[in-house]
Amino acid sequence: MNTSDAAFETLTPLTPLMDKCVHCGFCLSTCPSYLLLGQEMDSPRGRIYLMKAGTEGRVGIGEAFVEHFDTCLGCMACETACPSGVRYAPLIEETRAVVEHHHRRPIGERLFRQLLFLVLPFPARLRLLALPLGLADVLRRQPRLLSVLPAKLRNLIALAPAAASGSASRDVPERTAAVGAPRLRVGLLTGCVQRVFFGQVNQATARVLSAEGCDVVAPAGQGCCGALALHAGRDREAREFARGLIQAFDGLGLDSIVVSAAGCGSAMKGYGELLKDDPAWAERASVFAAKVRDVTETLVGLGTAQAPRHRLDLRIAYHDACHLAHAQGVRREPRQLLEAIPGVTVAPLAESEICCGSAGIFNLVQPEMAAELGRRKVDRIVDATPDVVVTSNPGCIVQIGAHARAAGHSFPVLHIIEVIDRSIRGTSLTNLKSEV
Repeated sequence: MNTSDAAFETLTPLTPLMDKCVHCGFCLSTCPSYLLLGQEMDSPRGRIYLMKAGTEGRVGIGEAFVEHFDTCLGCMACETACPSGVRYAPLIEETRAVVEHHHRRPIGERLFRQLLFLVLPFPARLRLLALPLGLADVLRRQPRLLSVLPAKLRNLIALAPAAASGSASRDVPERTAAVGAPRLRVGLLTGCVQRVFFGQVNQATARVLSAEGCDVVAPAGQGCCGALALHAGRDREAREFARGLIQAFDGLGLDSIVVSAAGCGSAMKGYGELLKDDPAWAERASVFAAKVRDVTETLVGLGTAQAPRHRLDLRIAYHDACHLAHAQGVRREPRQLLEAIPGVTVAPLAESEICCGSAGIFNLVQPEMAAELGRRKVDRIVDATPDVVVTSNPGCIVQIGAHARAAGHSFPVLHIIEVIDRSIRGTSLTNLKSEV
């Protein structure tokens, strides 16, 4: 077996998934990279062709091969569009793992990616990063200074969310008791980026679940779920994070594990697949994954709401986070919850299936493409004339907020659970603030 064949060896068992693709092209109109680049090899079916060519020894892992997979956002819109039921997620994740194990990137890119993964999955390190990022608003008003900074640093400053402060930065309690008779006992993922920059989302999640009769348990020792590593091809790290998270929630007698970050939920629902070859963890991973629910699934699944909703006279543009709508197939529940709030109108949003450009670390490692998608998404949002933009993933909040800010728009960008929480508590609309 030559070096090229050995590199693609782990892809060979996935050949049946590749063979399901009939190259019909239904995926093209929903693929962000194809829409921007117009190249067949930057589309899902083109990448599947490259994967197959790799397993057959017709291509190697060179710069051109890697580039076509680096332009993939992993948004899974192709899975939604595919009439043949091709499961693209395991294909792109395994191919990216092949790239990371067998391709040596240029040193600058390699160091940048390594730095991201030394910081992003670790809340304590992220909190240190939040200190200098607190100056982002000041730096964004200094174009001359920005112009002399490295491009990737300029991009970080442009994307930087407002650092959480005060009560928003504190972790949620380890236990939040249900209001009234308990209906469920749930675990709550607090996450990494969300814990540090969007602590108010975790707090709102715990309050809403409690108000709806859930005992909420948020283990203090929980770490990263591994989603960012998994989607970037760092499969070994992803497995380690998965094992740690399973251990943190083990033995707590939970009915379900609730997630309010779409990318995390998608990865956690896939733990059974991720750890299927690990005899010590395979069964535990499958049991864990079967309990994972997005917060909107949980609330709808409870049935009739027990906490009254106060009126919010709002026109809302709801942005489908890709890893909720496409990867998890959760579309109806968020809209159902919003429409149940008196006074709320959910405005139609054109190109709702197209990614905003956040996509894990994509807007950090592919800033030009991500920025174009961010501007495109903001343009569609402006066309919908909303009072508020609502979504279900911290990365989307950061991305949409940054490009709205750059275009001079001031609409708030909120997590869906924040809106539900405001409705339950009757918070005045004059207090609506974007957290980006």
